[in-house]
Amino acid sequence: MPLALLALAVSAFGIGTTEFVMMGLLPNVADDLGTSVPTAGYLVSAYALGVVVGAPLLTALGSRVPRKLMLVLLMALFTIGNLASALAPTYGLLIAGRVLAGLPHGAFFGVGAVVASRLVSEGRQARAVATMFLGLTVANIVGVPTATLLGQHLGWRATFLVVAVIGLVAMAALAALVPRIPRERGEGLGQELRALGDRQVLLGLLTAVFGFAGVFAVYSYLASMMTEVTGFAESSVTIVLALFGIGMTLGALVAGPLTDRALRPTLYGSLAALAAVLVAFDFTVHVKWAALVTVVILGAVGFMTTTPLQMLVMNKARQAPTLASASNHSAFNLANAGGAWLGGVAIAAGWGWTSPTLVGAALAVVGLAVAVAAGLLDRDRPTTAGGSRVVASGERQGDRAPESAGIRH
Repeated sequence: MPLALLALAVSAFGIGTTEFVMMGLLPNVADDLGTSVPTAGYLVSAYALGVVVGAPLLTALGSRVPRKLMLVLLMALFTIGNLASALAPTYGLLIAGRVLAGLPHGAFFGVGAVVASRLVSEGRQARAVATMFLGLTVANIVGVPTATLLGQHLGWRATFLVVAVIGLVAMAALAALVPRIPRERGEGLGQELRALGDRQVLLGLLTAVFGFAGVFAVYSYLASMMTEVTGFAESSVTIVLALFGIGMTLGALVAGPLTDRALRPTLYGSLAALAAVLVAFDFTVHVKWAALVTVVILGAVGFMTTTPLQMLVMNKARQAPTLASASNHSAFNLANAGGAWLGGVAIAAGWGWTSPTLVGAALAVVGLAVAVAAGLLDRDRPTTAGGSRVVASGERQGDRAPESAGIRH
């Protein structure tokens, strides 16, 4: 494994920690700043807003910046945002700090995914991207629980100070380990925008919005489901969330090789499995051991969708993949917000704490339908002038990862 992938994974670890840790610190923040927990909950939305806006905006602004430098600058902005959050004296300034910390999130993963895919030989690109995402999943196992405990004992500001330190370490690792990767000839903002407008790219982003919304329709209310329905004590919620993180890690490990082998079948299979597991969860949530097993499986099949979706939009925008890759993370965060909202609507309507499982299953089915429709439309695309679009693995040539570019330190 190239050491540069380790630098990307460390960066992803820091980003994943700051993204999810706020959920466990809301009571502490509310008490310290004199606001209510529901109002403090907008801090989660503020970060997501930063991701949605920042992914296309910063990627476009940095379209001519060398990718290595872009990664370091994005991590610098991430570090500043977390430092600003730690030092924020008021709720309003903390909101601003969270938005600032979220701005580089999507752009970093967009640029990082392109860099990761070009660090390895053809046929291993998805595994490289999945390795970077491992930092995000490990954050849910180690980073978030540890940061939450730190915030509860030393104050929530200490948490964001530690994340800022992680950001500095990541910047040093990126500067030292990531090689210089030249951009393709003619690659620029105009070409990036044209690539983003490709029908298959747009369908891939739509698949991400609906498919991943199925995960967050349940994840957003997982703690309440475990305490209100399954019967776990509130002190056990951290363990439940860690089990979900373990499932995410397993899903990332499996998704890389499978995506390299057969991209669309992996996407179809993961979305179908997600829908099935969510339906099953409506029954298993009432039995403690079965609920815990299902939580792990849900984390695995849910995160298995991310690598094929990431590779799909990159491959369909293969001549200028960075903006499409970054926009995929805007789609994931729209899924986050939309899934949480729809799950909340079901609960508020009186359908019960388990109703988000069926809402999530329906969203996953819609995502699968969009993915299958996109696959069928792709079959109808004319062959290229160079010859047949079918390759040995059974995937179409348009689904293959970009060829590795020349790499220099």
